[in-house]
Amino acid sequence: MEIERNYYLNKLISKKENKLIKIVTGIRRCGKSYLLDPIFKNYLKEVGVSENHIIELELDSIENEEFTNPKKLFEYVMNKVEDDNMYYVILDEIQNVDNFESVLNSFLRKPNLDVYVTGSNSKFLSSDIITEFRGRGDEIKVYPLSYKEFMSTYHENEIKGLDEYIYFGGLPFVSTLKTNEEKIEYLNFQKNNVYLNDVIERNGIKNDEELKMLIEIISSSIGSLTNPVKLYNTFISKGNKNITDKTISSYLKYLEEAFLIEKAKRFDVKGKKYIDTPSKYYFVDIGIRNSLINFRQTEKNHIMENIIYNELRRRGFNVDIGVIKKRSNLSNGKKDYKQLEVDFVANKGSDKYYIQSAYSILDDKKKEQELQSLLNIGDNFKKIVIVYDHFIKWQDNNGIIFMSIYDFLLNENSLKEV
Repeated sequence: MEIERNYYLNKLISKKENKLIKIVTGIRRCGKSYLLDPIFKNYLKEVGVSENHIIELELDSIENEEFTNPKKLFEYVMNKVEDDNMYYVILDEIQNVDNFESVLNSFLRKPNLDVYVTGSNSKFLSSDIITEFRGRGDEIKVYPLSYKEFMSTYHENEIKGLDEYIYFGGLPFVSTLKTNEEKIEYLNFQKNNVYLNDVIERNGIKNDEELKMLIEIISSSIGSLTNPVKLYNTFISKGNKNITDKTISSYLKYLEEAFLIEKAKRFDVKGKKYIDTPSKYYFVDIGIRNSLINFRQTEKNHIMENIIYNELRRRGFNVDIGVIKKRSNLSNGKKDYKQLEVDFVANKGSDKYYIQSAYSILDDKKKEQELQSLLNIGDNFKKIVIVYDHFIKWQDNNGIIFMSIYDFLLNENSLKEV
């Protein structure tokens, strides 16, 4: 049974023949190639595109190595074009082509070519390439399976499904494996032989143990504020005095460029400005994160926060960490200043949501703790608490909405429909 990836398919359909290069990006093994072929390719055939008007190449395959030469790639494609009708060009792992921007620019000048490319790192989204393709490239970022996509082929109940999703993540191939041992073995193999090696080799890292230690540190502290200096101090406490905060900053950038992690900045809600440091880092796939620390720490409360972040990003939101500065008067006449935190401030166009992730709110004290920051926001945008439990969503007297994690993840419109 085919895993549903309708969200991304609809994005591709909406951008079809828009005279831009469609650039499909994302972490390796997240399903970019499968999205284009067979999912998008089947759609093209269903709407009447003939097979010989679909031109495909896998540029990470040894049999296609010659086409990493841009001139040979251009010649190959153009030799397939035999009439003036539209041709759909699908190029997998375009970053393997030398000087690929030149060949893509050449394709752009052909009125009957509609081009789709995939890539697994930000090499072709660097500042130079962004300048090169400004106004001519259209990025579609693909994430590993969402919980809803995962459940489209899962045969047990939602509760068991979420437990499995939290442990093994959303890499599509993982969901096809039968046993836990197979899933762990696959994730460990990808971690060691694909993700880490990719970062190490691409960036010429000589001390890979430092990189691995850094990944373990941030894997163990999902949802914690940090920066290169704090991470440097952690290295010092572990006896490593050779690394510098600048090196750590570079490593973090490399991990972001490989789409392994994303950085969420802090935003002063009332002051309407960003706070440079510290920030939070979230893993694009929870299964890989768990593998990086040998499945030692799988606390649902921290992973839940990461999953909510990923789902918001998948839905196209810009996501920040909200900071609310609260001033109160003490009994001695002095003033007390506190910084309260909103887990997520999600923005997309005119839509804005303030969201708290709460594993449980079983008692009034816990509920008060979760609501404190939301109650001190002065605007009228929706304020939502997402709870790890099954219940019917409800709204309290302050207008704050309480929603089940299942409602949030399984309903694409869950935030609007409250």
